[in-house]
Amino acid sequence: MKTSQRGWTLVEALISLAVTAIALGAAVPGFHEARERRHLDGAAAQLETDLQLARSLAVLHNRTVRVDFRTGSTGSCYVVHSGGPGDCSCDASGAATCSPGAEALRSTGYPSSLPITLTSNAASMAFEHVRGTVTPTSTVRITGRGRAVHVVTNIMGRVRSCSPSSAAPGYPAC
Repeated sequence: MKTSQRGWTLVEALISLAVTAIALGAAVPGFHEARERRHLDGAAAQLETDLQLARSLAVLHNRTVRVDFRTGSTGSCYVVHSGGPGDCSCDASGAATCSPGAEALRSTGYPSSLPITLTSNAASMAFEHVRGTVTPTSTVRITGRGRAVHVVTNIMGRVRSCSPSSAAPGYPAC
């Protein structure tokens, strides 16, 4: 007499589980790499937007707006503010502190626990309100696990992102 079998045997279930584990093991490093790439892309896009914001706020409020950069052992940050160079500072958590007469307009931090590091060739940039120009011009390097994106600001205050190598796909070469 023939009986119908329902479900899977223990061996079939273990084989299915092993195949699934191997497939997931192959896919997880790709997800990790994609996540780190999105961190880098997001940081570059946010910085580019904040630099354009600084230029727009300078023209809108008819006053000089600055962007100051800090990099230390705990991480890196930048703060968009009114006031003179060094009147505002920030920490890796993104918290900004300003001296009297200066106002923090936007602040972003990248603690050392994140795979993002931000370095600039200028400690402070001033967006001039009459012409919308910037002094000095700057290149901000955002790095993350072997990839880098440069956010370049020219004298006219225009911002562009590029990659110093082919290690950051999706960006034109610098």
